Amino acid sequence: MANNVLLNNVAHQNLKVITRFGAEYGDSVSNALVFPTEFVELQKEYPILFKQNSDTKKYQAVALLGLSQGENLFLDPGLRTGWAANYIPAAIAKGPFLIGRQSQDSGKTNTPVVHIDLDHAKVGHDDGYPLFLEHGGNSPYLEHIASILKIIHEGVAIQDVMFKLFSELDLIEPVNIEIDLHNGEKHRLVGNYTINEEKLIALGGDQLEKLNKLGFLPLAYAVITSMTNIRKLTEIKKSKK
Repeated sequence: MANNVLLNNVAHQNLKVITRFGAEYGDSVSNALVFPTEFVELQKEYPILFKQNSDTKKYQAVALLGLSQGENLFLDPGLRTGWAANYIPAAIAKGPFLIGRQSQDSGKTNTPVVHIDLDHAKVGHDDGYPLFLEHGGNSPYLEHIASILKIIHEGVAIQDVMFKLFSELDLIEPVNIEIDLHNGEKHRLVGNYTINEEKLIALGGDQLEKLNKLGFLPLAYAVITSMTNIRKLTEIKKSKK
């Protein structure tokens, strides 16, 4: 169970966080939640898929990391970081940190602040990188975490608007992924959605202008382009056999 607390440089002056990724830290996941603010980087490494909440009918984007439950093909204990890709999804890269809200001005405003899960496997006092400098101030590592949390915070703020417009333009379609590893092992991934490229190309000028003005047109193409990474996942899976 998480033990989330507001991070501060007095109570947590000597706290350290391990920056490696591995199964022992809970990173063995077959997909990770991702956000529009990182689509351009993600599409270079992972397939970006959409999933729909059966209750709310809202969409959420995920990066596909493996072909089986609990399989993360990008984990590599032989590497310094433990992760075999140039970009790591923000929801995983943030480690034990998360965004909280702090009430200010007698409750009139809520400011985003950094929280940390003190019971996370990466958190301790012996191993890892310090969060604060010896004589005060944030460490470079904590500044890096702040930039990752900003990606998530800004992505959450725009994702509902993006998916609403994608839906209004009828761009979202279901996609079934079937993978044959040529050794008798087959994988079929269902319940996912993507962008229909033909419908995107067929949009009128006003519709394309609206997508582009809001910054969503390149994100739609990033999703389409990312699907070529399914072949990359297949090759990684074969190499591990």
